[in-house]
Amino acid sequence: MHDYVVIGGGSAGCALTGRLIEAGASVLLIEAGPRDTHPLIHIPAGFTRLLSSPLLSRHQTEPQTAMDGRQRILPQGRVLGGGSSVNALIYIRGQHEDYDDWASAGCEGWSYREVLPYFKRAEDNERFDNGYHATGGPLGVSDLKQVCELSRGFVRAAQQAGIPFTPDFNGERQNGVGFNQITARNNRRCSAAVAYLRVAQKSDRLTVVTDATVQRILIEGDQAVGVEYLHNGQRVQARGSKEVILSAGAIQSPKLLMLSGIGRAEELQRHGIPLLHELPGVGQNLQDHAEVGTIAYCHGKYGYYGQDNAFNTVKNGLQYLLFGSGPVSSNVTEACAFVNTDHAQERPNAQMHFVPIVFFDLDQDTIKKPGATINTCVLRPMSRGEIRLSDNKADTPPRIDPRYFAHPEDRRVAIKGLNLSREILAQPAMRAYTGEEVFPGLSVRSDEALLSYINQRAKTVYHPVGTCKMGDDEMAVVDPQLRVRGVRNLRVVDASIMPNLISGNTNAPSIMIGEKAADMILGRAALPASATLYERGISPCPSAVKPESSYT
Repeated sequence: MHDYVVIGGGSAGCALTGRLIEAGASVLLIEAGPRDTHPLIHIPAGFTRLLSSPLLSRHQTEPQTAMDGRQRILPQGRVLGGGSSVNALIYIRGQHEDYDDWASAGCEGWSYREVLPYFKRAEDNERFDNGYHATGGPLGVSDLKQVCELSRGFVRAAQQAGIPFTPDFNGERQNGVGFNQITARNNRRCSAAVAYLRVAQKSDRLTVVTDATVQRILIEGDQAVGVEYLHNGQRVQARGSKEVILSAGAIQSPKLLMLSGIGRAEELQRHGIPLLHELPGVGQNLQDHAEVGTIAYCHGKYGYYGQDNAFNTVKNGLQYLLFGSGPVSSNVTEACAFVNTDHAQERPNAQMHFVPIVFFDLDQDTIKKPGATINTCVLRPMSRGEIRLSDNKADTPPRIDPRYFAHPEDRRVAIKGLNLSREILAQPAMRAYTGEEVFPGLSVRSDEALLSYINQRAKTVYHPVGTCKMGDDEMAVVDPQLRVRGVRNLRVVDASIMPNLISGNTNAPSIMIGEKAADMILGRAALPASATLYERGISPCPSAVKPESSYT
């Protein structure tokens, strides 16, 4: 029997497991997908070839009522390392205010000053070592070794549109345009599995079971005692002497709670599942980033168009293997911007991912032309969705309804963000490479026409959160110690505990959640809260000074 059973080997689950093993505990880690042995996982640009592979679960949403009844796809990592093994490697933490808002809403211990030490403990940053960053942690964070001319053009064009340059989206302030840092070390992906499990797997106290489908959490009385899972066609029951920890993500974690008899009474009764403990918030509060692209075609072979043909694949592969350079060393999404669509100086409410190709979602058009795409998303959507069961079987996908753009404020910000991205695309620095805007197209001007385009083209940014939310209200599923309310020895440790979606990509915050949860589970005192450079009156670099310009 192990001390702990961890369900899910994604970003948070790997970080948590690594720290538990480091502390001398024994852990059974159960992952639904395979081990992370596919060679393309570990190459920065390799993820582009994996998006339609079995290493991602290709979930489909319910018809989106605010998007003309369209269904969308919502892929999620299904491999050891989870999303951190198949994502675009972007290292973004979110805004200081995100975590302060969590603390103000009843999540004691989760303010920015209290989570910053855990971001830093995880981090091994090749460029920064200051009040916001650290070196020596397990997670490699580095600058891109390859940035193409189109990405540089986007960064210049955004500045021409009045958006200031920022060297660090994770420092004093997020506002601005710049180049992403990525989760890589020595020009190879540093997933959570690489960062935390490679050392942990040398211990005989860690057992990793992959390609296993957890059927339910075993509950005796008011206490979790283990799990039942299916592996190689056999049903297996495993017990944890101390705790069971659910780290299966914002889609699977609420599903497993409901299959185990924990959730809303009417939802469980609908599927003939005995109610063991009623928690009405399970599966509710679903939030996700949805982005929409502004696109122009290039008037030359700029960006990464054609780099995946047979000749270039061989050439670029050899360049990467021999010199660690070239297109294969790129994460493709090399630059981004954080902006406020209403007032330039205020907290950003939109994020722009720049992609130096023509890019629509996997279930939409494929256009074989060189081009540039600015994907813009609403950072803190007000729309709330839900996860429900389809039946009482573990291998049946759940019903997923993000309710994208259901709230009018999301539609308003999306339209303003789209217009700002069009302004950037029209700047001289982009026109040096591209022609006129093709999507949504210069003739599409009214808010109604832009909203119709958003409804047609908006796609997930792969950031679902919130379905086992943390807090102290009646809809909270876990308390600030991540303990499932009303069930002993059961915690949830993944992005589903976020009460509100953070302002940016969710991989780094998920790893932070795993880091912080480890101290809670081990009974350790929390790391001392950090005083930021801003609080000390120090600016990390001159370019972080607030600009006078406005782009509204």
